[in-house]
Amino acid sequence: MIVAWLARFAILAAGVGLTQVSFSPFCDLAFDCGCRAVWAGADAACNIHDPSPPHCPWCLDGGLFGTASFLVIVSLQVGIAVWPGLGLLVRALATLVSFPLAGALLAALAGLWTGYWA
Repeated sequence: MIVAWLARFAILAAGVGLTQVSFSPFCDLAFDCGCRAVWAGADAACNIHDPSPPHCPWCLDGGLFGTASFLVIVSLQVGIAVWPGLGLLVRALATLVSFPLAGALLAALAGLWTGYWA
């Protein structure tokens, strides 16, 4: 029983860790905004710092949409990691794949909501 929970925790840690290091580059992939990996400057080159729009939806308003999106993704990963009845391989793949899938959906919603692509 403890080994199963340790495996779930390891899967969750890997998923959240991957999400954390990939979130800013994913932001740039979704919005072409200039965000980079944390160790490469994060939002230092983001269009949020430009005086004229468009401004990155995930960095807008102090990062409100970005923070909310990150928390939704991590919550989804927690749910998958602890969901009963999943095999380890399915659990690991679903936890890892949840970031790009949910991230794409949340980025699209934020971009549409803010009129980023208008």
